[in-house]
Amino acid sequence: MHTLILSFILLFSTLHAKDIKPIATLQASGLVSDFIEDDGLLYVGTDAGVVDIIDLFSQKIVRQIKLAPLKTLMGDYVPVRIHSVDRYEGKTLLVTSGISAYRNVWIHDEKKPDHQKLTKIIDETKHLMPKCAFFTKEGKVILATIDSDIVLYDTHEAYKLYESHISESAMGGIALSQDKKKMVISDESGTVRLIDINSSSIEKTFTSEHVDNIYSVAYAKDIILTAGQDKRVGIYSKDHAFHIKSDFLVYCVGLSPNGQMGIYSSGIEHNLQLFTTKDGRKTDRLIGHHATPSKILFIDKNALVSIGDEYTIYFWVLKK
Repeated sequence: MHTLILSFILLFSTLHAKDIKPIATLQASGLVSDFIEDDGLLYVGTDAGVVDIIDLFSQKIVRQIKLAPLKTLMGDYVPVRIHSVDRYEGKTLLVTSGISAYRNVWIHDEKKPDHQKLTKIIDETKHLMPKCAFFTKEGKVILATIDSDIVLYDTHEAYKLYESHISESAMGGIALSQDKKKMVISDESGTVRLIDINSSSIEKTFTSEHVDNIYSVAYAKDIILTAGQDKRVGIYSKDHAFHIKSDFLVYCVGLSPNGQMGIYSSGIEHNLQLFTTKDGRKTDRLIGHHATPSKILFIDKNALVSIGDEYTIYFWVLKK
């Protein structure tokens, strides 16, 4: 009887689900790689060496951070690709490509004079390959490398507080907790780890819901979502773990600030599927992407921003 009632509820919800189109789109300066929201502004990194700063209310670019192009060994100039963007107290943290196979890490401080705003804190000659970087609660920098190392870096003293090797598998998705004390890391084996940032100790390991590479993770209110190459969306909470089966590779996930609503990239038409994290019940779809979605971010419980392998930024509202 319980199964019959649950099936009826799921069917009723599916029949009343609707398709939602973006309220606005915006063309970025280049192919979008990453973005972060801070105080009503969206900081969008591109492969043109530009961070577009967008006002969320007007959906317009209000200013930019521009990095000088790289000079190749042949003497040509090429744009710097920005791989990762984060924000903290007026500072923008950037991971960018270098001339070599390694990467550079920068801090742009908007409070400083123009000629001092941009500072390189880690040079590619250090032979690091950070996939992304985040500010900690204290303003230090945590790096997560492609080789599954995490490095806590003190920007004031310019040295590593620790460097810890987390996994023998390549790094997958990375997300920080809302209080910036914990870090969730996945890898290509399908394993997810919850890590204390200050000590680098692994507090918990999750292995039950995936059998292949995890591309993306989201973390809020002690709930972890995962996007897998195995066409699964993993949901881990304090009480239980389960997964949703998709009909296509799942490249990215997002999670509402209260942890109650999740979203994942779904199908070959590049839709975004909303669902409830308590039971995996699918609700509305977000339609309109023209390329594979790569990141989804809830601005609040009813507003989202998403990007894909394209120049376009998508703005969504769930309830009017």
